[in-house]
Amino acid sequence: MAVTATLVKELRERTSLGMMECKKALVETDGDIELAIENLRKASGLKAAKKADRTAAEGVVAAKIAEDGSYGVVVEVNSETDFVARDDGFLAFVSSVTDKAFAAKAGSVGVILDDEMENTRQALVQKIGENINIRRVQLVEAANGVVGAYVHSNNRIAVLVELSGGTVELAKDVAMHVAAVNPQVVNPSDMSEDLVNKEKEIIKAQPDMAGKPEQIVEKMMTGRINKFLKENSLVEQPFVKDPDQTVGALVKAGGAEAVSFVRYEVGEGIEKKEEDFAAEVAAQVAASKS
Repeated sequence: MAVTATLVKELRERTSLGMMECKKALVETDGDIELAIENLRKASGLKAAKKADRTAAEGVVAAKIAEDGSYGVVVEVNSETDFVARDDGFLAFVSSVTDKAFAAKAGSVGVILDDEMENTRQALVQKIGENINIRRVQLVEAANGVVGAYVHSNNRIAVLVELSGGTVELAKDVAMHVAAVNPQVVNPSDMSEDLVNKEKEIIKAQPDMAGKPEQIVEKMMTGRINKFLKENSLVEQPFVKDPDQTVGALVKAGGAEAVSFVRYEVGEGIEKKEEDFAAEVAAQVAASKS
């Protein structure tokens, strides 16, 4: 196979090594980029190469709380495919990440991603053949109450809830509600002014507002904004296990108050690259002729 400029460029991007070193490695392997990476790792101690242009948007989330409910952590670890997200080796890695985050009370990935953890991640990348990424970690500590956790059965949604007062079980129930309903804020007053103003603009532009006097528009808009805030605020939402009771009433009955929540869902906010297999094959054929 010819060693093209395209191959050299890809190897450089994946290894951060010099152009001549990459070209030499490709010549020695007759253009086999994966073998070139393997040989470079053997020869120079090169760490795991990047998986070029591969978006890690699958994976799992996990959570762990202290027995007394004083604090908890939630983590997201990504893979490229859902198949790998069910792999025992991958899940064992997630477990080790969660345990380390919990022990260190880590509030960021940097706290846990030391050399040992990075070497473990790189070894898993090489073994599985997919990009593996510790995407995010968050710590929640209860100042005057408890933290509860809920992880959905498919490990794609994890929630931590902090209550002032109450019990871990109550906090877990609220966390389950957050997982299912996905509120935006705890209280209506927590909604950002920008988001409220954006919602107002949307309401004003609705067809049934056209031609109405300004005072009528304002009255209708106020009613709809209040409805929007109730629907998106945790304490105002009907509790998922008992729709006749709001979450706020549930928590109050338990002698507590909702303080905060963290909700992780696998891949949220990651722009997934749409793969065009035919185009990819055509580009590879064109590259081999260049």
